Amino acid sequence: MNISLFHSLESENICFKPLSTNDAQEIHNYAADEEVSRFIGWSLMNTLNETSEYIETMVKRELAGTHLYASIVLKSTQEIIGTAMIFNFDKEANQAEIGYVFHRDHWGKGYGTECVALMSDYAFETLQLHKLHASVVDANKGSARILEKNGYVLEGQLRVHYFIDEKYYIALLYGKIQPKKD
Repeated sequence: MNISLFHSLESENICFKPLSTNDAQEIHNYAADEEVSRFIGWSLMNTLNETSEYIETMVKRELAGTHLYASIVLKSTQEIIGTAMIFNFDKEANQAEIGYVFHRDHWGKGYGTECVALMSDYAFETLQLHKLHASVVDANKGSARILEKNGYVLEGQLRVHYFIDEKYYIALLYGKIQPKKD
């Protein structure tokens, strides 16, 4: 995996950079927000120390070759506005899962769509993956829209799959197969 290339991806408004504990406060600003962390699959970070420890865990996973992570930086201000990830690599089936999380102040501005486009292009062109997939809580309409804008197709649902805040939610399973080359 070309980790350094993943960390240097950029589009019109955003760019990626390596995760670092030096950025713990900026990451904590969204990782500690209940509304943000509600549907992302990691626990709410209650303290800055918890966020730093989780960043260290993510960096170790990346160094082990099981995950790719990047901080998402808004180019106009240089602030970290989210985290991008490619994980659950299946070498035999040549596929992986993607995920992303953004500070609430940056929802609905198109940055998620740009982020998924960057990750998808990298995964298909550089990693030569056959397929990417994502699992979304059905109540997370914005995330589902981001995937659909990037050509991901709703492939199925898992009923009563997620249990969040004492309530069951449906898992929406999205996938995208590597586009055929002309």
